[in-house]
Amino acid sequence: MNKRNGWHLLLVCLLLLANAAHGAELLLRGESAGMRYRVEQVAAGLGVPWGLVLLDDGSLLLTERQGRVQRLDPESGWLTPIAGVPKVRVRGQGGLLDVAVPPGYRAGDWLYFTYVKALAESDNRGVTTLARARLEGDRLRDWQVLLVTDSATGTDRHFGSRIQFDGQGRLFFGVGDRGERPNGQDRSNHAGSLLRLDIDGQVPADNPFVGQSGIRPEIWSYGHRNPQGLAWDAQHGRLWEIEHGPRGGDELNLIRRGGNYGWPVLSYGKEYWGPIAVGEGTEREGMEAPTKVYIPSIAPGSLLLYTGAAFPGWQGNLFAGALALTHLNRIVLDGETAVAEERLLGELNERIRALAQDPQGWLYLSTDSGRILRIRPQ
Repeated sequence: MNKRNGWHLLLVCLLLLANAAHGAELLLRGESAGMRYRVEQVAAGLGVPWGLVLLDDGSLLLTERQGRVQRLDPESGWLTPIAGVPKVRVRGQGGLLDVAVPPGYRAGDWLYFTYVKALAESDNRGVTTLARARLEGDRLRDWQVLLVTDSATGTDRHFGSRIQFDGQGRLFFGVGDRGERPNGQDRSNHAGSLLRLDIDGQVPADNPFVGQSGIRPEIWSYGHRNPQGLAWDAQHGRLWEIEHGPRGGDELNLIRRGGNYGWPVLSYGKEYWGPIAVGEGTEREGMEAPTKVYIPSIAPGSLLLYTGAAFPGWQGNLFAGALALTHLNRIVLDGETAVAEERLLGELNERIRALAQDPQGWLYLSTDSGRILRIRPQ
């Protein structure tokens, strides 16, 4: 081995050791529901890791809002850049958003993404877009745009957008009101709605508004401000959603087919500029009431239904990452009712965004400071 190659090998070894050190770093210990847990740092130095999903080989695929996809080995902390990402419009709250895989995913199957793209070369307004691609080695191939939503406005906020599958060949994803409140009740566009599609992008024939004039057939529910989390309960066949309210009034909702969730007519929040209620009240016939309301706002970043064996006391609980109040929110359900909550990891003072559960029942979460953390039994 010559001297140059020797130095190169030494550098590679040092980088591997540095990455491995991230995965071994203990951040804190805690207890919840009578169970002890530890929180570890798996990786650091990222941008804003917006989406996070477990692949079948045990690695994590993550999206960064600035338009980058990386694969993470959670044991070593090693990050591998993934090529083949299309041009993403990164501005304000927009960029590369969620990544998700359908149940039973195997290597070579479709991966699904939401991201913001410019409406056209001559129109740079951003719109939430659903696409899919296959991962081959370290590159995304066969990129297919499934739906460019009709959601363009003059703002760069409230793009949504999480993806969730029902296990029956359908997917849901959300689009925020795009900063224009009337969109919540306007079904002639996609803004302020949860959308439901076949996994190939077609509109299911049993969507609630198919064939109705002036209504987008992809809409499953509407009256949403900015959906930031979706969780499918396979045992009971129901969809949970969590969204940002205005100043106060974040909502956890049980989503019903064709439901109107009230925004901006109904709200528990206040105007940002003063102590004035948003909307006309909190209840109205024909509009769905939230399961849980957060006052003050926690600014939810995600939603996960825990089904793992590692923490039996958490089974059937919902978890939401909190951005403004910097904690992990655990919601205890009794059927369709939220009966209790617990706020975890507040000591970290981190804006918690994406959540994922591995086959062991360990939890992975991302933070806006660019870290990937893991919660496992102590």
